[in-house]
Amino acid sequence: MTIKIGDRLPEGTLSEFVETETEGCSLGPNTFQVADLAKGKKIAIFGLPGAYTPTCSAQHVPGYVKLADELKAKGVDEIWCISVNDAFVMGAWGRDQKATGIVRMMADGNAAYSKALGLDADFSKFGMGTRSQRYSLLVDDGVVKQLNVEQGGAFDVSNAETLLKQVA
Repeated sequence: MTIKIGDRLPEGTLSEFVETETEGCSLGPNTFQVADLAKGKKIAIFGLPGAYTPTCSAQHVPGYVKLADELKAKGVDEIWCISVNDAFVMGAWGRDQKATGIVRMMADGNAAYSKALGLDADFSKFGMGTRSQRYSLLVDDGVVKQLNVEQGGAFDVSNAETLLKQVA
């Protein structure tokens, strides 16, 4: 079943490559409970099929990096990119995209969280296995306030510009 507006984010974990060691977070991949991260925060989340893929690298991530200050000015506490890749790849991609410290590059290595959202997709015909659909969510204290899911190979509604217009 696909998540919808008004639903609470499902339980689950995501991993993030941490660039700077802090108390409680070691350098390298760290795993986080989504519910703990979302508690009390307004989060712009976007999911995409894969790191280093054309639309994801040329448009999706750069759009959120570019509009991060405007999203934060409207009350968004964090921006997350979720992709079915490992934390090492997501960390490297984040550095390449100049997203470090702007967008949290969250790894869903086995697509477990994408499946929990009901937003997984079969990309086997492209040799990529199970991936994430392309989407964006606005979440407030763990509850979905906006949901934009792309149809087919489109990139029309999950972009940063659309979500920025939807932030109340």
